[in-house]
Parts: sequence; structure tokens; C-alpha cells
Amino acid sequence: MKATGIVRRIDDLGRVVIPKEIRRTMRIREGDPLEIYTSNDGEVIFKKYSPIGEISENAAQVADIMHKLSGCPVAVFDRDHVISISGAAKKEWNARRVSPELEELMENRRQYFSDGRESTLIPAEGVDKGAMACLPIISAGDVTGAVAFLENGNGTPLNESQRTLIQAASQFLGKQIEL
Repeated sequence: MKATGIVRRIDDLGRVVIPKEIRRTMRIREGDPLEIYTSNDGEVIFKKYSPIGEISENAAQVADIMHKLSGCPVAVFDRDHVISISGAAKKEWNARRVSPELEELMENRRQYFSDGRESTLIPAEGVDKGAMACLPIISAGDVTGAVAFLENGNGTPLNESQRTLIQAASQFLGKQIEL
């Protein structure tokens, strides 16, 4: 754990303020769920809670099936990182942070479909493969992540069955979180 040099007191209601610099660095927004637990050393640890992370096995299976059916690489993201990848190098993609463009897409609950030319949406930082399609995963009214078809190198636009497949995957993962 990295020391910040910032000390905060707990108020009479048991609250503590997480400094703005830490919230910005860790991409903690108002209303974000935090998991609170303790270590054996007596530390109290706050960790961003990821509902998609809780169903990562399901997300991996969905990504594998989508890749097999569509022939396109598939990535599943929570609000901050790549959770699952199929059809692309796992070492290159796993645990990468979402790009500012994908973060904005999720924040605004927008869908993205490429017109077949070069993609304008790069979904993860440090990777130069773009998305052909990307949809937010919405669970109980909250955006919890996104699912994306990645460029497959042949430059063909998505067909109607691929559009339907990514929409179904987005809705399925959202329902899985609600269970």
C-alpha cells in the first residue's frame, strides 16, 4: 500500500472523506460502491466494488461464445478495467484501464457502432485495437460496464446478427448482475 501523507479524522457519524486527489486517481465517482474490509495487520481497506468482477466467469463464457459465433475478438469491461477477453492476446488486454472515450460512452449510456472504416473508439489504454461495436452493460438502472466487438482486421462492418448478438450479451450480463 502506498502512503499518501494525507490524514483524515472520522466525524461523529463515522464518516471519513476520501481526498479528491485519490478519488480522481482511482476514478471513484459520487455514488460508486466501495468494498470495505480489514487485513490481519489491522488495516481498513477501501476497494472499488465491481459487480462485473463478481460474475467474471460468466463474462468470460459470454466473451468466448460471442467470439465463436461472430469471428470477432470480444472484450468485457467493468467501469475501470478489462475483465475478460476472447479472440485477442490476453496478456496484452487483461487488467488494462478503460480509455477516456469508453468511460464517456458508459457515462452517457451511448452505444457505438463503427461504419466499417477505421474505428474511432479505442476501448482500452495502451492498446491500439479499436472497437467495431461497444454497448454499456446496465444493471438495475446503473451502468456497470461495457461489452465490445474489437476490430478483426478485415475492415468489414458489423452485420445484423452481430449487432443483435452484442445487444443480447449486454442485456444478459446486466441481468446476471441483478441475480
